[in-house]
Amino acid sequence: MRHTYVAGTATTTFGRHPDKTLIDLAVEAGEMAIADSGLERSEIDAVYFGNFLGRGIDGQGVIASLLALRLGLAGVATTNVEGACGSAGIALRHGVLSVAAGAATATLCIGAEHMTRPGTQAITKLLTEAGEMATDGAAGLTFPGFFGLVANAHAARYGSTRDDLAAVVMQNRACAVANPNAMFRETVSADQIASGKLIADPLRLLDCSPISDGAAAVVVTDWAHATSSRNGAVRVLACEQTSGPVGIRHMETLTSFPATVTAAQRAYKSAGLGPRDIDVVELHDCFSITELVNVADLGFFAHGEAHTAIAEGLTTNGSPGVVVNPSGGLLGRGHPVGATGLAQVHEVVGQLRGTAANQLPAAHVGMAHNLGGAGATATVTILGAA
Repeated sequence: MRHTYVAGTATTTFGRHPDKTLIDLAVEAGEMAIADSGLERSEIDAVYFGNFLGRGIDGQGVIASLLALRLGLAGVATTNVEGACGSAGIALRHGVLSVAAGAATATLCIGAEHMTRPGTQAITKLLTEAGEMATDGAAGLTFPGFFGLVANAHAARYGSTRDDLAAVVMQNRACAVANPNAMFRETVSADQIASGKLIADPLRLLDCSPISDGAAAVVVTDWAHATSSRNGAVRVLACEQTSGPVGIRHMETLTSFPATVTAAQRAYKSAGLGPRDIDVVELHDCFSITELVNVADLGFFAHGEAHTAIAEGLTTNGSPGVVVNPSGGLLGRGHPVGATGLAQVHEVVGQLRGTAANQLPAAHVGMAHNLGGAGATATVTILGAA
């Protein structure tokens, strides 16, 4: 297998885009990523498109082929991938594997979602399709409801509190202030969080990532083509994908996601690294409680210690350990679900290039963690200097 590199990345602004379609956003991100890579369009062999809701909202299939036409890539291999909120991370893995296997010299991976048009009730119903519809869906369980259960289980098992959840929100929203592509660019206080609308006890409005529109894209290449990158290529040290339980009836615990644990273990083994080697991680904080679970599942803190570490500021820029979600994460940047995994990679690549909005003093190795559904799928990607 050949070494693979990220030669170009891009993201649109995340938020509300009433004047643009899903395809418009995806094309915008794709164009910028190609420009950043320095490659000619004739050097791109395949397009992988991650999306969850496009068919349900717009009734449109074969979107990857439509994107290829709009991007001047007619005739290349095109593939749509779907893994709920993990769709973009899966698209990246396909792009990496294609180049690593020698089936392509360069691939364009795009993730996009346009979620704001149907309204909150309709989107909430569509998102339930990422769970087990025959059981959890039939019982009326929503994803805020599921992660409310996770928060209660975590509190009962490890003693995390409402203040610990608020600490996650305040930290990530503070990071988003400097991110020009973030949906929310203002800080929030503990009082604002506590007074927010109750969504699924104990989760309040600001504990939930916002319904958003946006797209992100990454160009993956071999070394010969990586040298064309305009801002410097970054090596893919590992890109792993695993699956886990889809419905509650299959889950042994609500305080850990096996797909994340396994993907992280495989990524560390593939890269020859461990949690202490990671300088920065963009992880999946679809709800405040999810960050508490994921930061432990990825091996950065023990379960039962993560909430205290975050509350004490041990994951912020300037701390001696790993810095978590300097982009603002899903809570601050926004969560157009099909785009999130590649937006995470865009941020990590920026950190390794030294061009990120909330730049770390020294970032040499970074991680992106993308979760789909209630832990039905997970990808963990580790990136390092070329």
